[in-house]
Amino acid sequence: MRVIDLPDEAATTALAARLAEQARPGDVIALRGDLGSGKTTFARAFIRALGGGEEVPSPSFTLVQLYELAAATVWHFDLYRLRSPEEAWELGIEEAFAGGIALIEWPERLGALLPERRLDVALAFGERPGMRRATLMAGSAWTTRLERIAVDV
Repeated sequence: MRVIDLPDEAATTALAARLAEQARPGDVIALRGDLGSGKTTFARAFIRALGGGEEVPSPSFTLVQLYELAAATVWHFDLYRLRSPEEAWELGIEEAFAGGIALIEWPERLGALLPERRLDVALAFGERPGMRRATLMAGSAWTTRLERIAVDV
């Protein structure tokens, strides 16, 4: 587990970009946190760091947005409105897990469908307005890659 203080939105963006540099097809990144904690901001920065130049809207109503990028297809899921884990199959989550990079907001909605081989990024409000704290918990696929991430984001 690694805890990183993010003093402002630029630090959140920098962390997302550094994690994007380490991401590969088949990766699952679970974005946890309360409403407004920075999950979508993180996802936008991650997608832009991989070359996503177009607008990156929140998939709150569509539940999933796909980005065909040079590194991989990025599947950005917002599962807040999911009523049961089984509904995720209809969104193409199996394909995302198999060959894309899956960014999942509200991953707890997947229950047992959430793979163990993932990176958990929990975002929490900091001590001051605009400040966040990121807690990174790596599954086996991410353990050594996290060591390459600079602490001073």
